[in-house]
Amino acid sequence: MNKLIIGIIIFLSFLNAVEPEDRGYIVKVGDDCPDFTLQMVDGTTISKKDLKGKIAVLQFTASWCSVCRKEMPHLEKDVWQQFKEKEFILIGIDKDEPLEVVKPFIEEMKVTYPIALDPGSAVFQLFAHKEAGVTRNIVLDKTGKIVFLTRLFDEKEYKAMIEKINNLIAEDQQP
Repeated sequence: MNKLIIGIIIFLSFLNAVEPEDRGYIVKVGDDCPDFTLQMVDGTTISKKDLKGKIAVLQFTASWCSVCRKEMPHLEKDVWQQFKEKEFILIGIDKDEPLEVVKPFIEEMKVTYPIALDPGSAVFQLFAHKEAGVTRNIVLDKTGKIVFLTRLFDEKEYKAMIEKINNLIAEDQQP
């Protein structure tokens, strides 16, 4: 019985090590976005430099992630459809899944925002620890600075992210 309790304590300690107080991020608000290049599902590529001059949301997702599946329709409706006509881009970044898994996932989720592949989780690891959870959004301002980070699909945090995007767009439209 004691071995079971010790095992549970070790397991819980491991969980805390994976998602520490920083929620698994290795970047923070105020940091410059790391350089990256992504291959989109349509075969084109996009990099950090392509985002310059746009407000951007990088959404890390995966087909096996139930929280991602819960969040994606909201991102489609509340973020992509609302801001896509502005100087804005939302890019879903599928963590370490092949194209033949990602394409049906996109169709099933009925999202129209651009989706990229992240083989080996190389881009994910520029932002978060390799073993950190996948449901997360990184908001970048037009200069490429990280201005907001989310983890999981917390309604309060999600609404604060949308408010941040709205404020960035409003600031951009002022003379």
